[in-house]
Amino acid sequence: MTQALWRLSATDLADQIHRGDVSALEATQSILARIDDVNPRINALVDLMHDEALAAAAAADKALAQGLCVGPLHGVPISIKVNVDTAGRATTDGVVAAKDNIATSDSPLVASLRAAGAVIVGRNNTPAFSLRWFTDNDLHGRTLNPFDASVTPGGSSGGAAAAVAMGMGAIAHGNDYGGSIRYPAWACGVVGLRTTTGRVPSYKASAPNRIITNQLMSVQGPLTRTIADARLALQVMARGSPLDPNWVPAPLDFADTQHPLRVAVFKRHAAYDVDPTVTAAVEQAAQWLAAAGCEIEEVEPPHFEEGAFLWRQMVMDDMRRGGQPAMEAMADAGTQSALRGYMDGVNALDRDQTLDMQMRRFNICRDWAVFFEQYPVLLMPNSWQRQFPIDADKGGPDQVHQLLAAQAPLLGTAMMGLPGLSVPTGVVNGLPVGVQLVTGRFREDLALRAGEMIEQAAGYAVLDHLAPL
Repeated sequence: MTQALWRLSATDLADQIHRGDVSALEATQSILARIDDVNPRINALVDLMHDEALAAAAAADKALAQGLCVGPLHGVPISIKVNVDTAGRATTDGVVAAKDNIATSDSPLVASLRAAGAVIVGRNNTPAFSLRWFTDNDLHGRTLNPFDASVTPGGSSGGAAAAVAMGMGAIAHGNDYGGSIRYPAWACGVVGLRTTTGRVPSYKASAPNRIITNQLMSVQGPLTRTIADARLALQVMARGSPLDPNWVPAPLDFADTQHPLRVAVFKRHAAYDVDPTVTAAVEQAAQWLAAAGCEIEEVEPPHFEEGAFLWRQMVMDDMRRGGQPAMEAMADAGTQSALRGYMDGVNALDRDQTLDMQMRRFNICRDWAVFFEQYPVLLMPNSWQRQFPIDADKGGPDQVHQLLAAQAPLLGTAMMGLPGLSVPTGVVNGLPVGVQLVTGRFREDLALRAGEMIEQAAGYAVLDHLAPL
């Protein structure tokens, strides 16, 4: 029985552990065996925690046997990204110089996951400084896409996406500053939830000073194989903490959650080249939503192209002061090359220009809020193009500019701090395809509801599409 436990969803595994059908130790042993089998090839988990995981699982079983109150993830194995603090482990962020940066405390979301009973089996990989849509670094090495090693697994949460896709835990933690949850989830054929800024507390004692755009745009969230698991992980991760003053005690469900949904469909833009598989996935998802009772209308959201531009201008200008010097000194060649491409053509702003851009961001956020009053859910791509070839951002600034253009559906929404859900819809020519659902602030419930409609219609399960390793 333990040999198949790694295939179960987090919700199913938690239910079986709570009922006593399986033990937390059996579940953890199954996941660890799966990690030993497949991780050497994929390199998704780069800090394995076998002994700690087995001890935590044994403690979970003891708590159940004693009749103690347990949390919703009691005994469920998960992984944590190496760019947040996990007490006693190195917060490396994929940087060689940080290999001995041992965390003395848990980041709030890690503490919340532990409090819910989750068993941490390992830490998942990221590019250096979590700055690329490719997951590779000089400290931990390259993470491979489980479907095709010649294309990216996404980044920066590429280790999380690959781990979940391969059955190395049903929930993996990631973070998203400019698509770093949604893009890897799409690239590896799993579910990825970018939460609203302020939904999940963000803090790490090892690096407490966050630059302004990171405060406005960067979030924590889960990568999973099912929508139900994403909802469960969100419930746990959203627990508040005074360490992040941006945290908002917003409800996880609203009174209108079950009302009929009106969905705006945005599948192409004249300014961008769009791969036919991307358009086809959006069209198919729109048909499924219509069949499920949603009202569908093709509409372009406001200021789409400008929003993507503002993300790059604001983040890169902020990074000049708050990160570029360290990256130029300590990052690997891939990250340095990508950074040069990101910075190319982005002029440094003076004080008044910076303030003007903040004003413009506010006005764009307002127009999108009005848009969501009319269309509560927006269906669109994650990227205009298929998965990028490995290291495509090493080709110089012009190549990086092309990648940035392809990622426009990820950037503008991140710029506004909005939630976004990446939902897989199938596999075409050997690579996953899927869509993105975007909603207003703190309306993850609507994205998850629409995502369930697509998930049910697609009948897609990533483990059924991966060749045995």
